[in-house]
Amino acid sequence: MRFPLTVLALLATLSTAPANAVTFRWANDGDVNAMDPVTRQETVQLSFLANIYEPLVRRNRDLGLDPALAISWEQTSPTVWRFHLRQGVKFQDGSPFTADDVVFTLKRFQKPNSSMRAPMSPVKDVVKIDDFTVDFETTIPDPIFLQEQTNLLIMSKAWCEAHNTVEPVVIGKDDTYALHYAMGTGPFSQVSREPDRKTVLEKNPLWWDKPEHNIDRVEFNVISSAPTRVAALLSGEVDMIYSVPPQDIARIKQTEGLKLWQTPELRTIFLAFNLSRDELPSSDIKGKNPLRDVRVREAVALAIDEPTIATRVMLGLGHPTAEMWGPGVNGYNAALDVRAKPDPAKAKQLMADAGYPNGFKLGLDCPNDRYVMDEQICTAIVPMLARIGIKIDLNAQTKTKFFTKINYPNYDSDFYMLGWTPATYDAHNVLYTLLGTRNGKRGEVNDGGYSNPVLDDLIDKIGVETDVPKRAAMLHQSIEILEKDMPTIPLHQQVIVWASKTNVELAQPADNFFPFRFVRMQ
Repeated sequence: MRFPLTVLALLATLSTAPANAVTFRWANDGDVNAMDPVTRQETVQLSFLANIYEPLVRRNRDLGLDPALAISWEQTSPTVWRFHLRQGVKFQDGSPFTADDVVFTLKRFQKPNSSMRAPMSPVKDVVKIDDFTVDFETTIPDPIFLQEQTNLLIMSKAWCEAHNTVEPVVIGKDDTYALHYAMGTGPFSQVSREPDRKTVLEKNPLWWDKPEHNIDRVEFNVISSAPTRVAALLSGEVDMIYSVPPQDIARIKQTEGLKLWQTPELRTIFLAFNLSRDELPSSDIKGKNPLRDVRVREAVALAIDEPTIATRVMLGLGHPTAEMWGPGVNGYNAALDVRAKPDPAKAKQLMADAGYPNGFKLGLDCPNDRYVMDEQICTAIVPMLARIGIKIDLNAQTKTKFFTKINYPNYDSDFYMLGWTPATYDAHNVLYTLLGTRNGKRGEVNDGGYSNPVLDDLIDKIGVETDVPKRAAMLHQSIEILEKDMPTIPLHQQVIVWASKTNVELAQPADNFFPFRFVRMQ
């Protein structure tokens, strides 16, 4: 099924934006994969769609929690949260927002094809009390329940039913109206969309909140080439670029009329191994999976010179790490965040001890338009691993192809690089989503299929522990398990770098979300 762009093009032509409308033009190196909020648990997509759709509870400039479509909430029991919804809110098509939309959205988020099942997995049921009151019942007491709701982007039940999009689909396997069109309650409405080129939004005149922004129109341009993207900013073609190549930072800093925005990101970039396959399709070792031997995984870790990557490849825009979550995430332990020094000689010995003195071939999947210097990082890793006999076949690809390959339902990568920001800013999100054994809820983005029953038990206990010191101790125990098992190799936390004209004011939160409601053009 395909949906033509003629409807959106007509809407753009009939736009009621005034002649003196304030237009904000910005560019990124990759597009939003789809307009349906359940299709990717990925920052760029969730961030963009959060300008159109809204949750019950939202993040403010400082990443604190604020009321959004819910004005208040309370716990009526250890496992029941009652939300009082905002009255008078209208969707962008003029229809009213009610509890029916909340119930519908939660159930849609929990569908088998949804990529947002994990954040909503603690919810056992959602019940409409009246038109503006809903109860969420969790299976167990959940100490971070509110934080988990910030990405529950509410959809219109009537709109989804009218457009036959009640059931979510997997990107690339099927098509549906909601993959192309979005309609929420948020500050901006979709006007037109040309995938991998440009998406246009306009100010929603029906928005319930008082705008902090002063923009009437947002034009999101996809410019995959870094030099072209920087040139567009220098020439004034765009007002801001999201993702600045490190090699261009000095140039932009010295250019009159431009300014840089920098902040440490909560995201951790890491490498992960496929441990679920009995044999790796990309390897020349047949009949077994060499990555299942922890000595091989340790050898890979010791062969990679992360400090050199951070300083010479990323030009200082990476902070090497030994943990799967970094400073700013609840559960971080500085005492355990100590990387082993690169040691190719020891790595070669470990390879020999594991039975691979001559090494083996292995594929490595990386995006080339998602993280800071992603393809360059993977390119630098290739010769590092070659020194210990692992001959890498690098597959650097657009994030659309990359996520489709490595994520559910394909899980089709032997070795890959990925980045993760815990949506709750709590380490349990990393453990539950990336490292717990896949069971239909837990381990949704455990693309390598790692499984440790001891860690699973710990994850379940962390998920319900309300005693802060006890919970912290369990989180630290999980770090020790991961450092022993090595299902992943944490590399670094990256620094977010944006650039804009000096007449642009915006918020740059540490989760790398880009909320248009804070953008002002002077």
